[in-house]
Amino acid sequence: MKVIDKIKANPRLKKIALWLLQPPFRPRPRLWVKLFWNPFVHHKGENALISKKTRMDVFPYNNFSLGNWSTIEDFACVNNAMGDVMIGSKSRVGLSNTVIGPVTLGNNINIAQNVVMSGLNHEYEDISLPPREQECSTALITIEDDCWIGANVVITAGVNIGKHSVVAAGSVVTKDVPPFSIVAGNPAKLIKQYNPNTASWERVTNTLKKNEAA
Repeated sequence: MKVIDKIKANPRLKKIALWLLQPPFRPRPRLWVKLFWNPFVHHKGENALISKKTRMDVFPYNNFSLGNWSTIEDFACVNNAMGDVMIGSKSRVGLSNTVIGPVTLGNNINIAQNVVMSGLNHEYEDISLPPREQECSTALITIEDDCWIGANVVITAGVNIGKHSVVAAGSVVTKDVPPFSIVAGNPAKLIKQYNPNTASWERVTNTLKKNEAA
């Protein structure tokens, strides 16, 4: 059994390890982790940029990757404590974005300002405990290549946004978005889809439904 597996299996050792990595009640790594550990375990591609005022709450026990020529703008917060955060090439995480893993972003994605995407949910069923002290559940958020996410969008856990899709500003996305689609609203609904037969974007009237595996 690996050392990491032994620590995870032992509640006391796990508690000590977490204390060494982050201050109590503060979901951010200690300074020594940022300076002397993270740079050697996380990938930052060629000409990738993390702005100086970005809050990078990334830990060495989960993955973080930023592809070539990608940018994370000022005042954004990236957190991989509950799941990997993987960002492709030539993608932009905009001003004041919040990205909480597990999240996978593809290539050539443009994310505008004040977007929140969280693959994490707090449980709430036990009324003897506040939600922040209960177990967490996670579900991967995936945004495929060439997407445009407008300002003030919220993307909830488990959502997949298909290739070359557009999410209109202010939308709350709770269901999967098919490729080559435009969605808008709260909750987000399908507005347009690209029709390859007519080579045009055509308006649709049906409500956005979650994709099901064939």
